[in-house]
This record gives sequence, C-alpha cells and structure tokens, in this order.
Amino acid sequence: QVQLVESGGGLVQPGGSLRLSCAASGSFFRVNVMGWYRQAPGKQRELVAAITNGGDTDYVDSVKGRFTISRDNIKNTVYLQMGSLKPEDTAVYYCNMKFLRVDAWGQGTQVTVSS
Repeated sequence: QVQLVESGGGLVQPGGSLRLSCAASGSFFRVNVMGWYRQAPGKQRELVAAITNGGDTDYVDSVKGRFTISRDNIKNTVYLQMGSLKPEDTAVYYCNMKFLRVDAWGQGTQVTVSS
C-alpha cells in the first residue's frame, strides 16, 4: 500500500511562488509516474504535471513556463515549484502515483492565489 503526504500549500499573492512537496511511503514499484493534479471548485480534476522515475516530464499548457515538477528518487519525494501564480491556479492540489495497476492519491493541499 502506498501513502502520499502533500505539504506546502497556502495563500499567496498573484505573481508569487510556492513549492509543493509529496512524500511517498509504503510499498511501491520503483518504475512509476508521479504527478500533481488540481481541482478547483465546480471544475473537474485536471493533470497539472507528471514525471516518470526516469525524469521525463509533462505539463498542462496553462502552467508551462511557470511550474516545474521534479523528484528525488532517494527520498521518494516529488516537488512542484510554482511561479508567477495566478488566481486561476487556486485549487486543491493532489499528489498521485501510478504503477502497474496502482493509482494512489494524497489527501490534497489547498493553494489559494489572491491579493
């Protein structure tokens, strides 16, 4: 069983930065994809960014050039560095890990971008 624990959310002004972290523990396969999703009120959950254990990354168009996903395979932690934040980035951000038939989620962390 995989446990994912996010941290780093909070309130930030437009144009500001935040870094989210997600630590994985438990039993999981080293070959996996970790990602960050977000869900704003009244909207569907969407993929923000993903990274393979080999370092290949993918981003939703709306965050390209502003967000950077990275991971530390020794610490089993994935990060999301968010910059130039906009009010439309406000959402609950969820960490995700996928491998084989496993699709694990964290509890979510709130990010609010507001002046």
